[in-house]
Amino acid sequence: MHIAILSSNANLYSTRRICEAIVSRGHTYKVMHPMNFSILVESNNPTLHYNNKPIDKFDAVIPRIGTSITFFGTAVVRQFEQMGVFCLNSAYSIQVSRDKLRCIQHLSRHPIGMPKTAFVRQKKSVLKAIEDVGGAPVIIKLLEGTQGIGVILADNTKIAEAIIETLQTTKQNVLIQSFVRESRGKDIRAFVVGGRVVAAMRRKAKGDEFRSNVHRGASVEGIKLDALYESTAIRASQVLGLHCAGVDMLEGKDGPMVMEVNSSPGLEGIERATHVDIGDAIIQHIEQQVLFPDIDIRQKLTLQKEYGVAEFQLSRESSICGKTLRESGLREKDILVLNIQRGTLNIPNPKSTRQLLANDVLLCFGSLLAMRSLVHVGVVPHKLDTPPPPRRGRKRSPAAA
Repeated sequence: MHIAILSSNANLYSTRRICEAIVSRGHTYKVMHPMNFSILVESNNPTLHYNNKPIDKFDAVIPRIGTSITFFGTAVVRQFEQMGVFCLNSAYSIQVSRDKLRCIQHLSRHPIGMPKTAFVRQKKSVLKAIEDVGGAPVIIKLLEGTQGIGVILADNTKIAEAIIETLQTTKQNVLIQSFVRESRGKDIRAFVVGGRVVAAMRRKAKGDEFRSNVHRGASVEGIKLDALYESTAIRASQVLGLHCAGVDMLEGKDGPMVMEVNSSPGLEGIERATHVDIGDAIIQHIEQQVLFPDIDIRQKLTLQKEYGVAEFQLSRESSICGKTLRESGLREKDILVLNIQRGTLNIPNPKSTRQLLANDVLLCFGSLLAMRSLVHVGVVPHKLDTPPPPRRGRKRSPAAA
């Protein structure tokens, strides 16, 4: 494979380690500064130039885009996607993870623990927002801060009000979050690659510092995550559509609380703490994806107006509840069941002998007219998660849809 690494500095530890992993697995690479691309948009021919020359043919792209160039950097990633090149993280997923409010809004639809958060713009709403998240002390965050920059701990309500109002007068967007006292000065970073946690570490702040960022002198130690923390990290990365993510979690009294999901997590601290070759895990995952890319079934299977993809939840009153798929007659009605979600259990490509139970959520492809008729026989339409914008031929598998 020939792999493009989008990075502003080839000498950064993370970039160098990825390059070493690419070579050790028998592939080639090119490190490319995102700002040196030119994007050419025309019908049926998306094109990229680099330093005013047509780019090489790449099999995959690894985005390592800094926050200061997110807009243009993600535009480059999006263009690679339109050209049919697998990107480790999509432009859409990077943009969502970079916006702290947008990120937690996406996560909030799912059973994922997180600190209670408020976002207001009017001065008269600030005090109520502080009360809504549990009162002082509170954490105040700039929406696009990194490495602990723009994160403030306000010990009392008056200080919190003053800080928020000051930031708002300078046109800054800020979040107000509850302060997780039991996790003061420490957090957990789980490194997720391809739907599995490949390494995890606990970070502890230095002295009285409440922020546990390595760049602020925090100490790190490799740890083995328990099942709940591991599943939370994986779920958070999947909700955001990230193949590679650093999921930061606080250790709350009721379990893990996701604080942030990083789409370009650094490798240095966690590799040294855990001695895990994360670069190798990333390249292994890319190998699998390039050989067997995920397909966006909604994009591929909805090209005809009469057919589409939809989800339905079975009620107890449904005429097909308690029957097997074969007995339900769905296939004869031109409806193919791709997946059954039963609580936390996911059943992809269910067999004809699979029994349908009340509250099962069926992911189906088929005749829209036939599926609409199900609504009148005890099948309740089920809200779909909002999928990322289509990537040309590469996206979520039916099991992930």
